[in-house]
Amino acid sequence: MAYVIAEPCIGTKDSACVKVCPVDCIYEGEDQYYINPDECIDCGACEPECPVSAIFSGDSVPEQWASFAQKNIDFFG
Repeated sequence: MAYVIAEPCIGTKDSACVKVCPVDCIYEGEDQYYINPDECIDCGACEPECPVSAIFSGDSVPEQWASFAQKNIDFFG
């Protein structure tokens, strides 16, 4: 399952995750970065680079941010 960027990214938008992504699947949106679920190879390189701990494996997104999984999908819809 693809990685998901959740609420802590909003207002921060640090691009450290973008720089380490080997497949360039992280895109900048108006309020946050988004991971394209069709391009993500589930490598996890982005997760430890996020300074605000906003990136989660799709199956481990905290419940309070569960809606961000769909928000990431919809961004590319």
